[in-house]
Amino acid sequence: MTVYRASACAKIILCGEHAVVYGRPAIAVPVPDVRSHATFTPVPRGHLHVFLDDLGEAWTWQENSPHPLAVVIRHTFAALGTSPLAGELHLHSDIPIGGGLGSSASVATAVVRVLARALDVDLSPARVAAIVYEGERIWHGTPSGIDNTVIAYEQPIWFVKGTPPRPIRVGRSLTLVIGDSGIRAATREVVGDVRRRWQEERETYEAYFDHIAHLVRQARTALEIGDIPTLGRLLDENQYWLERIGVSAPELERLIRAAREAGAWGAKLAGAGRGGNMIALVPSARVDAVVQALRSAGAVHTYRTTIPGEETAQ
Repeated sequence: MTVYRASACAKIILCGEHAVVYGRPAIAVPVPDVRSHATFTPVPRGHLHVFLDDLGEAWTWQENSPHPLAVVIRHTFAALGTSPLAGELHLHSDIPIGGGLGSSASVATAVVRVLARALDVDLSPARVAAIVYEGERIWHGTPSGIDNTVIAYEQPIWFVKGTPPRPIRVGRSLTLVIGDSGIRAATREVVGDVRRRWQEERETYEAYFDHIAHLVRQARTALEIGDIPTLGRLLDENQYWLERIGVSAPELERLIRAAREAGAWGAKLAGAGRGGNMIALVPSARVDAVVQALRSAGAVHTYRTTIPGEETAQ
């Protein structure tokens, strides 16, 4: 019996979250060491049974189901030009839910990839991202599209809503340490709260988003030339504006402060905020110290990942 497998990475928005929803640029990078996994075992006839192993949830796929993953599956079959497949689809993820690491987009990407693999079809990253976005709209309300894009491409990207993503050159490898606050925050709710505040105080929030856009452009330059200390300072500045927007949390700020004091070049919350994860840009010699500091400050999980730069390919 043939068993098909596929996986998808997590992601981190290096800088620019929330402002990206309002047309400003953001930089996102993959987290290849943290992944979700899909396994599909086809059968000749019958139904498609979906098992969300981590949640203990199982259901039979129906074309009119409003479940975000069911919608992704429907769009996948439509894109592949095939009738629905029958079999068992098992999903497992190492990515914490509601933590700013793109768990929903990653799981959906793994689903699209494994079904395409079962049909021996090679979907481009752009098509995968477009299919996954249909599920993201249901999960998160008004997503920017950055999560599904960086995960589908699995490379650092420059993202502006409504325009094609552009790969970013990374001049020098960077090491990120991710600290999980243990607090789960619903992206849809946080994004909705920011939208309501923007509607009530549009001039103020537009100014916040402009400040973030300016530092994101500076961050791109720093990333491309390999000026990692400057990039760290810009992450700190991004955190300041996220606090002004109202999406930080005391638990996140405690972890961010601990990382900075342990030698990180810079640190900020990651994703929607009010919980979830923070990231620290760390010199390689200080990684262990930062990890220990985060654990002492209350991080329930820590992850580390390296984004390779041009010097590693020389």
